Amino acid sequence: MSIWDRLGDFITRVSSSTSSGVADVVEAVRTVFSGDPDLRRRVAFSVAMIALSAKMAKADGIVTQDEVRAFQQIFEVPKDQTRNVARLYDLAKRDIAGFETYAARMAQLCGSGHSNCKMLEDILDGLFHIAKADGLVHEREGQFLHRIAEIFRIEEAHYQSILARHVDLGAADPYVVLGIERGKTFEEVRRRYRKLVSDNHPDRLIARGLPQEFIKIATSRIAAINAAYEMIERGLRHA
Repeated sequence: MSIWDRLGDFITRVSSSTSSGVADVVEAVRTVFSGDPDLRRRVAFSVAMIALSAKMAKADGIVTQDEVRAFQQIFEVPKDQTRNVARLYDLAKRDIAGFETYAARMAQLCGSGHSNCKMLEDILDGLFHIAKADGLVHEREGQFLHRIAEIFRIEEAHYQSILARHVDLGAADPYVVLGIERGKTFEEVRRRYRKLVSDNHPDRLIARGLPQEFIKIATSRIAAINAAYEMIERGLRHA
């Protein structure tokens, strides 16, 4: 049975409950998949992405076709499961609990409990990918994403690195993208670059519980890291 079949069964079960608020959804993930930690991580990531995407759409007020397509780039949902995913999306959107409550619960469900948790960064990256799908991150979306990062305990400097990956590199500081201070030697920059590439290898992301489709987002993340490194390298060579 695929991850989407399991997720579909789970959504059907949750949607049939009388309340189905965020607390019910989180507790259901813990209970239903308690015997399979790997599957629970993958389901938890998918639930968090779907639910927080819905909350971001509610905060922004509109859902564009570009955002729908961006969501579909992250999750290639089988046709027979699109209805179930839409049910969870609508459930989260209708839930009276605010996005901060959702973010806090999802951090407990998916996170490591430490600052700059990799899986929570993955969720934030996915939200950025959807937010910028229409060409820019709007003010309300930016406020939403920054607050999510705070709840996820992503430190401000680290958040700025994530933000810089999602803006035009012509305007972004490549040192910020790599999360390294200016003035470092080229060898230090190269070590930082290699670590980022290693940390974002597809095998590592899958081991964290990300669905296979999310590798497309990782590819775009690596592209931004590569571009920043190349800009620094060119600048240092001509210095």
